[in-house]
Amino acid sequence: MATPVYTAVDILKLLPHRFPFMLVDRVDELHKPESESRVGRKIRATKNVTFNEPFFPGHFPHRPVMPGVLQIEAMAQCAALAVAEPGGAKLDVAIAGVNDARFRRPVVPGDTLSLEAEVIKDRSGILVIKCTAKVEGQVACEAEVIAKVFALEGSAL
Repeated sequence: MATPVYTAVDILKLLPHRFPFMLVDRVDELHKPESESRVGRKIRATKNVTFNEPFFPGHFPHRPVMPGVLQIEAMAQCAALAVAEPGGAKLDVAIAGVNDARFRRPVVPGDTLSLEAEVIKDRSGILVIKCTAKVEGQVACEAEVIAKVFALEGSAL
């Protein structure tokens, strides 16, 4: 396995999420075109889904399945990492909308989610990101995430 672009420790420095809502374990690839716009930024990250996830006992005891909303959250966190700049302005990214979400297969304990995101529009702090979550090459979830990017207090965009 290649050296990750960001490890879990790096991700903790870039995202505000903590247990139980940190849903990206590492960033495997990151492509940032030379441009003022964030359009074209692409990222691939990994989430290892273990039986110890806090949602499995209640979703569902007889057949544990990762909730779809958490699959979308994992993709959104992946997308946020595509626009984060280590050492740059401290940004916050909030989901403003989700379009065309589709769930193609269940995500269960033992699965490894390969998360992919690509910024397809960048307009005045509003991003549209095409996101996909795959397990063993099969699409588990896909959606277009609309995100609002804003500087945290004391930072400039």
